[in-house]
Amino acid sequence: MICEFTWCEKVWRADLSQPIDLSLKLKANGEPNPSAWYVDGPTMIPVQGDGFVGEVRQGGSVNFRNIVFNPHGHGTHTECLGHITKEIHSVDHTLRDQPTHFPCSVLSVTPELRGEDLVVDAVALKGLGEGPWTPALAVRTLPNLVEKKTQAWSNTNPPYFTREFMEKLVAHGVEHLLVDLPSVDREVDGGKLEGHHAFWGLPEQPRAHCTITEFIYVPNSVPDGVYLLHLGVAPMDNDASPSRPVVYPTA
Repeated sequence: MICEFTWCEKVWRADLSQPIDLSLKLKANGEPNPSAWYVDGPTMIPVQGDGFVGEVRQGGSVNFRNIVFNPHGHGTHTECLGHITKEIHSVDHTLRDQPTHFPCSVLSVTPELRGEDLVVDAVALKGLGEGPWTPALAVRTLPNLVEKKTQAWSNTNPPYFTREFMEKLVAHGVEHLLVDLPSVDREVDGGKLEGHHAFWGLPEQPRAHCTITEFIYVPNSVPDGVYLLHLGVAPMDNDASPSRPVVYPTA
């Protein structure tokens, strides 16, 4: 199936028969699972009580499990500015009131060593040219090891993005940022969260329609370029929710 859309006064064709899923599956009960922020692993436990057991292999009639996880700490998730505001904002509401398909650039970047940190600075964006830039950007950090799919990031000081990087995205109209790291900010930064604040324009010019998606994985077989993104978010009334970003090749 071919979808046509117009962006920057050009008609693009996206091949919907070739989906590229950027999400990482949420697993539980000790299975390898991408994680961060010092939280225990997710669990999926059958409900039991009054003679009922919510697991067919234990003799129950249905599988009926309680699931415990943290949307920020386990697997692919999308968050809104409510992540860092006093007011409650829902990522579901953020995306429910706008289109969920966006032109999206995939860009590979190599973090540079600064002291003890690996950082991605604004110079890494030169691969996008002078513009116009797509409203969504998926960043693949190099080296792009398959271990990212199950990595436990807590206490590892992962690479992060500089404030200048985020400000340049805002200046060029990027509204939805997707990264293959647990955060756009340094793991331990004293609560500054400069990247988050810069991207969402807080406190001066809040960009309530914008989102950040973390814990994606862009396969090495996917070349840099322009795609059509579908950003699917689980309907949860929370600042972050599990999500399934899928991109489609364009021509």
